[in-house]
Amino acid sequence: MGAFVLLLGSVLVAVALWLASGGAYQKKYDRYLAVVDESVSGLNVNAVVKYNGVDVGNVRKISLDHSDPDRVILLFAIERGTPVRVDTVAVLKTQGLTGFAYVELSGGSKGSPLLQKTAGNKYPVIQTKPSLSARLENVLTSVMTKLDSTSDNINSILSAENQDSFRRALADIAVVAHTFAARKAELDSAMTDIAHAAKNASHASLQLSPVLTQIDQGAKAVEKMGNEMAQTSITAGKLVETVGADAQRFTAETLPELERLLGELTVLSTSMRRLSEQIERNPDGLLFGRTPLREGPGETSKGASAP
Repeated sequence: MGAFVLLLGSVLVAVALWLASGGAYQKKYDRYLAVVDESVSGLNVNAVVKYNGVDVGNVRKISLDHSDPDRVILLFAIERGTPVRVDTVAVLKTQGLTGFAYVELSGGSKGSPLLQKTAGNKYPVIQTKPSLSARLENVLTSVMTKLDSTSDNINSILSAENQDSFRRALADIAVVAHTFAARKAELDSAMTDIAHAAKNASHASLQLSPVLTQIDQGAKAVEKMGNEMAQTSITAGKLVETVGADAQRFTAETLPELERLLGELTVLSTSMRRLSEQIERNPDGLLFGRTPLREGPGETSKGASAP
């Protein structure tokens, strides 16, 4: 009887514990890693992990990366079936005014594959991005750095030497201003003269407009005459080519006849010269003919003398 009571009590305790832990509806979790490059102050073990505002798990472990102490490794336990995808991002956030930190998962498009573990990692690694506080801190640090630089520049500009230069420049400006004030009437007169000059220039430009029109027309006439001269030059070139062809043909056909005529004229001129010389030596020969030569001693009219 005692053993039965002890056994029944153990079963009841086991059933109570089982029911307390969820019983048949106990959830199963998958492990994921995340590496953040900022302080995780306020984040504790068992902190909530949310996906678009819905609780899907908790933080199981927080540890430093021994290879890089500036990084913190977070181990999550997330309900199995949660669509943690390749482009899902984890961000540290603070809940309300209590200051308790939690992890918010977001992103993950429908077409993106589910996140799987890679070689060298025991669990799948979720991407992270800086939290709002980290971004604000970076912005404030950058602003403070720029303010410090601006302050140093202002201090260098407002040095004692530059202040003396500014005072001298202001004094010179005051002198120039007094000079302009003393010569206000002269400046007004000069401005009036400039206005009249501008008005006269405007009238002159109006008068120059017809002249420019005539010059434009003259330029067009010159251009037209140049075009006509170019056309005349082309026509003259064609005429010269035609005359050259005719001259070449005349030379080829007529030059041999001229050479023969000149030869005959040369022979005729030689004959005329001989005739003239004969007439000069014997003018009577033109009327009475040629006078026979006298016979010499021993010559007869019938022939040579016998031996």
